Amino acid sequence: MIDRQAVQAAVKEAAAEHGGRLPCAVAQELARRLQVPMREVGRAADDLKIKIIQCQLGCFE
Repeated sequence: MIDRQAVQAAVKEAAAEHGGRLPCAVAQELARRLQVPMREVGRAADDLKIKIIQCQLGCFE
């Protein structure tokens, strides 16, 4: 079961360390560390209105 509050807290903390935005590589590392699908990290960022930047696929430029 996914602890969405823990994911949101981790996303919020990581974004605070990067000027309020979340680099894609950091989002991927969070997903690995929290053992959740990348989609959950993206959902948390959306819910928190945090922009994902520096996407390796060019999706969030």
